[in-house]
Amino acid sequence: MSRLLMIDIGAGTLDLLCYDSQGGEHFKAVVPAPVRHLAEQIGRTTGALLVVGGEMGGGPVTEALQERARTAEVIMSPTAAATLHHDPQRVRDWGIAIADDQHIARLSADSRYTTVRLGDIQPERISRIVEGIGWPMAFDAVAICAQDHGVAPQGVSHLDFRHRLFEEMLNRDPTPHQLLFHRDAVPAAFNRLRSIAADAVRLNARDIYVMDSGMAAMAGAAQDLQARDLSPVIILDVATSHTVIAALTGDQVAGFVEYHTRDITLERLETLIVALADGRLRHDQVLAEGGHGAYLRQAVGYTNVRAIIVTGPKRRLMAGTRLPVHWGSPWGDNMMTGTVGLLESLRRRIGIPPISFL
Repeated sequence: MSRLLMIDIGAGTLDLLCYDSQGGEHFKAVVPAPVRHLAEQIGRTTGALLVVGGEMGGGPVTEALQERARTAEVIMSPTAAATLHHDPQRVRDWGIAIADDQHIARLSADSRYTTVRLGDIQPERISRIVEGIGWPMAFDAVAICAQDHGVAPQGVSHLDFRHRLFEEMLNRDPTPHQLLFHRDAVPAAFNRLRSIAADAVRLNARDIYVMDSGMAAMAGAAQDLQARDLSPVIILDVATSHTVIAALTGDQVAGFVEYHTRDITLERLETLIVALADGRLRHDQVLAEGGHGAYLRQAVGYTNVRAIIVTGPKRRLMAGTRLPVHWGSPWGDNMMTGTVGLLESLRRRIGIPPISFL
């Protein structure tokens, strides 16, 4: 195994890490996220839209399509409509029509419509970045992470559903690395990750793996030099859209809690860090407070914590904290936290020896 590509798809940025396991070289890039890129593309069009592709991150894309639907016709395929909401009626309530692929294909010949393809994987854009680095667009393996809430059954909160998915998997094996899925083994509930894995076949890789970005952030922050060989540690990743706090004992997840970054404050983060370590968080309590939920397998005890590693593009939120935090930089770069987690998980899966970055 030689050339590997890791891609972290966030709400703000898309982060790439290229690694040559034979020569030990690595190269990296940080660019605007696909959801921002596509929202800008939609904004440059006028008139009616035909929207195809698969489920991707929503946010700016959802807002751009809702805005267009107020003034022009927007028709989406069922798979693309899942980007906006998993309930098709909610999409229709925004004035957006949903039609099958055959009907959309017939309309695509009509000059009144502009066709937009949704997807977290943009092969041509990624190819330009990789070839700009000086590498050919050919890999032994590609690993990609993004946040996936899962497709919840009717009547079940998507936050409760995500919690149950991870609770079941982590109770079975509490290492975050085992939640790196081969493209042929992605759980059916992870619709976004399945869409990513399907689209990634266009990246010219022999093998494709996908992972939830929260789990990748845990695995990556744990590779920071200030955390290595210490246990237990607290990982805090303050990303553009979501914030995750995790307690790790060695390679294992003792517990974690998630919030929307926009809903969190410095004071709340400090309280959550201590409460998570001491085992005083409940999933239902976090949901009631507006959080995403909490998972607790083991209380590590705050007084036992050896390091608090803070990463993420919005970690400035922790500036001025009274807690003894370390500003993490896995592989020398705060923005590579997710990609380093992907690489560590991938190298364990495919049998590459441990990688030491100094």
